[in-house]
Amino acid sequence: MRLTAILVLCCATQLLAEDLTVIGDGFRFTEGPAVDASGTLYFSDIPAERIFKCRPEGKVELFRENSGGANGLLFDPDGNLLVCEGNNKRVTSTSPAGKITVLATEYAGKPFNKPNDLWMDLKGGIYFTDPLYGKQPKTQDGEHVYYLLPNRSRVIRVIDDFVRPNGIVGTPDGKILYVADHGGGKIWKYAINKDGTLRDKTFFAECKSDGMVLDPEGNLYATEAAVMVFHPDGKLIREIKTPKRPANVTFGGEDGWTLYITARSEVYKLDLAPQ
Repeated sequence: MRLTAILVLCCATQLLAEDLTVIGDGFRFTEGPAVDASGTLYFSDIPAERIFKCRPEGKVELFRENSGGANGLLFDPDGNLLVCEGNNKRVTSTSPAGKITVLATEYAGKPFNKPNDLWMDLKGGIYFTDPLYGKQPKTQDGEHVYYLLPNRSRVIRVIDDFVRPNGIVGTPDGKILYVADHGGGKIWKYAINKDGTLRDKTFFAECKSDGMVLDPEGNLYATEAAVMVFHPDGKLIREIKTPKRPANVTFGGEDGWTLYITARSEVYKLDLAPQ
């Protein structure tokens, strides 16, 4: 099935039409797209408590049931699938052989609210957001952002002044971290210290974003009513309209320019390779 996505260049009046491919539909709420080394896409269906995978040839298969409300997904360099299990209030790692290892469950002796999204730095440390969507009581004293040390010895809190953090992604050189305050309607960027702590909080863009990703040129893709594309200086340069409201995004493909979008009951892909 193919639809048309209209990409609006905000710096010009010209509209560019690109083919948007629906690679899966009929889900309840898709999230957490991540691509492994073979090019296989993984994504979560949160209410169904399932994780699916889609091979490059386009076949969608069930990967895991009873996922604990899995949301954000990410592959580490060793091919382990890192998972924010929101309902289980934990971050886990699933090996290529299928073994699940619990990485983090609490901070200061109290369970997390609902780990949502994550990003791994060059040292193997993991940043993750911990908001609370829904009517359950908070199990932390607020909705914050954490960092699991590379040696997995402990979790530290690195952001404690957001309304409701959500999407998170860092630059490939490990120097800058972008974090969306979904509750505050803003995206912020930070410089990353050697010990994983953050400094120089800087406003980046006005956007009530869910998931986010960087393209190979350093532009930030955020999800709101459409996929909003920001230049590294924070200027909005493009909007990618999708049939269903997008929730999260990632890149894959041989050249790294295939954009995957999870959007409510559907999952799309779009070739954005520069011409």
